[in-house]
Amino acid sequence: MNKLAAALLASAMALSAVPARAGEIAVIVKTVNSTFWQNVQKGADAAMKDVGAGNTMTFQGPAAESAIADQVNMVENAVNRGVSAIVLAPSDPDALVPAVKKAWEARIPVVIIDSLLGKGAEQYYQSFLSTDNRKAGELAARALIDKVGSDGKIAVMSYVAGAGSEIGRVGGFTDYVKAHSKLQIVGPFYSQSQMATALNQTTDVLAANADLKGIFGANEPTAIGMGRAIKQAGKSGKVVAVGFDGNQDLQEFVKDGTLTAIAVQGSFQMGELGVKTVSKLLKKDKVDKLVDTGVVLVTKDNIDKPEAKNVLY
Repeated sequence: MNKLAAALLASAMALSAVPARAGEIAVIVKTVNSTFWQNVQKGADAAMKDVGAGNTMTFQGPAAESAIADQVNMVENAVNRGVSAIVLAPSDPDALVPAVKKAWEARIPVVIIDSLLGKGAEQYYQSFLSTDNRKAGELAARALIDKVGSDGKIAVMSYVAGAGSEIGRVGGFTDYVKAHSKLQIVGPFYSQSQMATALNQTTDVLAANADLKGIFGANEPTAIGMGRAIKQAGKSGKVVAVGFDGNQDLQEFVKDGTLTAIAVQGSFQMGELGVKTVSKLLKKDKVDKLVDTGVVLVTKDNIDKPEAKNVLY
């Protein structure tokens, strides 16, 4: 992390001569078809109220998280039209690097949120704001082990293989399970962040593994599909299920016992802090190089308490 912080500092210094200017702040996320990213947009909109006059914000994302080429094109188009700054949640750690490099060459500040870019790209952006996905995955694993014990079989329902957040989150989950239990892991299965795909995959996993004790759904659409499959199979309360993210569907699954817990990120905070950070960069103010936007484990016991309400959406 020290090397990353040093690289980010060097990148910030290289951009320190960029003049403050009013213009477009382009926020580009993994998909617009998810309430998680829509909540990121709400945070970004809230932050724009405090950004200097004359600045505007555009909010874009592909139709699906797996449409990586579409996201690359959005970043390149933002660079080509000369936006003032970019807030980006990269869907792929490597595919987005050339586009972010183009922004750096054009002296356009870039703040990365949610998922880290690949190694060697640190100099091309100025700040990284994210959930500590590895810790979040470990948190979910602990919650599952607490309920199922240390023996038996569990399944992992993941989303897009190779996405930065997926590597940390699912890696943190599986590594913790292997280090702290004798649980056998089935999967991971990749839904491509499609709820219907996750529903079908979970249905198949439940049918093929009658002795399954627990299951983890690693992002919002995957966890929703997982929850629906569990209910349809009549397994609510019989299979311990832990989800990720906190939209209304997932909250209802916690309340009715379909899900034991959900690990919820600060999605609003990602959008809000992302825009605030690029605004500071445009004013040539110092910014934090690494920001953990946090995660809260939400259960039936705390879902109505302030700690949960602050992150649910």
